[in-house]
Amino acid sequence: MLQHKGQPARLHPGVDFARAMARILVVDDQRNMRTTLGMMLRGAGHEVEEAADGDDAIERLERETLDLVVTDLRMGGTDGMMVLKRAKELSPLTEVMVMTAYGTIESAVEAMRAGAYDYIQKPFTEQELLVKVHKALEKRKLAGEVSVLATEFRERYHFENIIGRSAAIRDVLARILKIAPTDATVLITGESGTGKELVAKAIHANSTRADRPFVPVNCAAISETLLESELFGHVRGAFTGAVSARKGLFEEASGGTFFFDEIAETPPSFQAKLLRVIQEGEIRRVGDNRSIAVDARIVAATNQDLQKAIAEKRFRQDLYYRLNVARFMLPPLRDRREDIPLLVEHFLDKYGRKMRRRARLGDGAMEYLLNYEFPGNIRELENMIEQGVALAENGVIELDDIIPQDAKPSLPRQAGSRTLQESLDEAERAAIETILRETDGNKEKTAETLGLSATTLWRKMKRLNIVWP
Repeated sequence: MLQHKGQPARLHPGVDFARAMARILVVDDQRNMRTTLGMMLRGAGHEVEEAADGDDAIERLERETLDLVVTDLRMGGTDGMMVLKRAKELSPLTEVMVMTAYGTIESAVEAMRAGAYDYIQKPFTEQELLVKVHKALEKRKLAGEVSVLATEFRERYHFENIIGRSAAIRDVLARILKIAPTDATVLITGESGTGKELVAKAIHANSTRADRPFVPVNCAAISETLLESELFGHVRGAFTGAVSARKGLFEEASGGTFFFDEIAETPPSFQAKLLRVIQEGEIRRVGDNRSIAVDARIVAATNQDLQKAIAEKRFRQDLYYRLNVARFMLPPLRDRREDIPLLVEHFLDKYGRKMRRRARLGDGAMEYLLNYEFPGNIRELENMIEQGVALAENGVIELDDIIPQDAKPSLPRQAGSRTLQESLDEAERAAIETILRETDGNKEKTAETLGLSATTLWRKMKRLNIVWP
């Protein structure tokens, strides 16, 4: 057991524990141990919360950010190893220290391999505990400083909106820094909502053309009859309504970067003219016989399978080879789930500032997002968080505030199995119906008993198809 000796602040000369105040979660299923640890850490000037089991700890981790988790390894049900893994998933900067009984060092070593900062073996003295806590918090502070440097790095290279820590995103950022200084033509592929235009803008911002225009065009938004005139311009009288000559967007982009979004939506006839622009570095306005030299870097993007489009004669193979000099393939959000917590934090901050209201995810919301398939990728996640911030009551975004009404099961499932959402719905339905029966259908008392607002109860009943007379 913990050996309590004296006042914590005096046990380690030279360490100002009070000044190093941090938010710490103590997790232990033994009440006496939990209470004693809490007293010691509070006496050292820290803000301490206590969790009686692993499930309670994970719930707290899902709704707030902590500096350090001190958890027992062996607990009934959700053990310390599961708490450790969940803590690292939700907040990589949160340090975790595990407590282990004599003779279970192997488990402690396994925990450190899984990301724990350190372990402490029972019984231990208060001084041993506080010294290890201090070192863990020093590492947490250093990690925070590195995070700030990372933010400055992102701002310097205009990566502010490219959020993620996954290997795929790190590879994209590294390739941007390699490719941007060149004048190589770039092709960006990926599903809708994966951030193709953000990558194009980052390439431009880190190129030698950064002080010149970045001109984006969504090819799918311009009709085929207007596309050539919009991009290449026209002379007076070139067609009905052309009462004066007009410079095209390509000339506007000269010296800078031209971004073709949804390049596969262009007709083959236009693709042939674009191929000449890339090869010759010149355009010809509609109705003009003269060529005009342009110097614009080409970045193109598509959410389509270009090889399939080539096979179907919808996209020119020679243009594909001209565009595919430097290739970026952006992964869908479902393949980089480890980036979801960071993206959620980014969008909560963005829309919190925009709407002048602070909000956080409520129980179950992060778990739902981590398991959702996101057919609309990052754009869909952003929309869900924006909606959640707008609907949040008392600063808490409930699951009903973000879940799409037409959401499909988000994870592969075996025959006869239930999805996470189905299980949550069943539990919610049973709880609401039980209280409704106990209150003789009084919805105000039901909402009060469940700790919900009347509006939230009504919304849940509507989604769960609960009809009560």
